[in-house]
Amino acid sequence: MVESLNTKATVVVSGTSYLGLSSYGQIMVGDRGFEFYDERDRKNFIQIPWEEVDYVIAEVLFGGRWIPRYAIRTKKNGTYSFASSQPKVVLRAIREHVPAERMVKSLTFFQGIKRGLHALWQRRRHK
Repeated sequence: MVESLNTKATVVVSGTSYLGLSSYGQIMVGDRGFEFYDERDRKNFIQIPWEEVDYVIAEVLFGGRWIPRYAIRTKKNGTYSFASSQPKVVLRAIREHVPAERMVKSLTFFQGIKRGLHALWQRRRHK
């Protein structure tokens, strides 16, 4: 059995981790970090201490009425994507530990296309 990183859990909700194949389990936000525990395999878990969190990226749709998924970008180990049954509750609990300027919205579809086309244009222009 794996030992929890947190001493006190603020929020515990059911969620999905999109690391490799999607896995279902419990998301726990506590005083020392963010944790995900797989419901089928207890050896499959993710523990991210608050000191390691660089950015929290939320996909916001319909003016903030729906948040289908969010991601946590760490300083060393990359980005982890999650979805939960109550994403607003989870993000509000994360906001207590991560500064507001480190919580950002993801790009929309058209912003991503625009940025990609702009990068192509800049690359062709500098050749």
